[in-house]
Amino acid sequence: MFAMKVGPALAAGCTMLVKPAEQTPLSALYYAHLAKLAGLPDGVLNVVTGYGRTVGAAITSHMDIYKVSFTGSTEVGRLVMQAAALSNLKHVSLELGGKSHFIVFYDADIDKIASLALQGTFINKGEVCVAGSRVFVQQGIYDKFLIKLVDKNQYERVLKFMEIGKKEGATLLTGGGKLSNRKGYYIEPTIFTDVSEEIFGPVMSILKFKTVEDVIKRANATKYGLATCIMTNDLNIANRVSRSIRAGDIWINCFLDFDIDLPFGGYKMSGFGREMGLESLNMYLHVKSVATPIYDSPWL
Repeated sequence: MFAMKVGPALAAGCTMLVKPAEQTPLSALYYAHLAKLAGLPDGVLNVVTGYGRTVGAAITSHMDIYKVSFTGSTEVGRLVMQAAALSNLKHVSLELGGKSHFIVFYDADIDKIASLALQGTFINKGEVCVAGSRVFVQQGIYDKFLIKLVDKNQYERVLKFMEIGKKEGATLLTGGGKLSNRKGYYIEPTIFTDVSEEIFGPVMSILKFKTVEDVIKRANATKYGLATCIMTNDLNIANRVSRSIRAGDIWINCFLDFDIDLPFGGYKMSGFGREMGLESLNMYLHVKSVATPIYDSPWL
């Protein structure tokens, strides 16, 4: 993320101030150190650490800062825009994440797709802005997909973590065992109390849909629009859905595939502006029109 923002800003000729999240300042400070070793002049790239309510607020309301690029929550994105409007009307670009869709049509190869769906939701503990946590599966393959989604290894891993939880002092209120009366890898609904820390991130919702029209309508019903994955072997379906879904990034038969030349950003409450690609340079540039008369030119 540091490179995605600093790279185009430097290429556009800007000086900049980077405020990393208060939880993860070390890497940004080290990159600034490397930039100095590489010969970047003092004052071009500056890193300031601190909390959003103090340092972040000072940046977004500062009268000598003319552009803010923010990645984070929708709630804080609103505050950034508000501060920009109340100060010097600085330019703002926002990448705010949101629940992305993972759409599986009846003709897709679910043997290959099930593992990709799990990766799309649970990679990096689910702490990913484009995590495909809203999985839409077409009616005819829904049950088969569920069976493929949870295999024996995952089943045994979950049971193992339950045992670790009990050993570390959590109280098992209900559940925690195998469902022996069901075919497949099923575990009882389980509730722990007296847990020292909560689980953050890896949650998947699986929803059944009937038709192309149905899934387009339901996918667009969310207030977010960052990314969508479409799994199908039918090119007509892929084209229709990719053009109908209101999201900034569409992956067809792949997921989390990025490239430095592919602009990245959202629709609706997932924000606006684009990282990467030519569009990322435009975020740090102003267009200026200059007109002057030319006298006695041989070309006139």
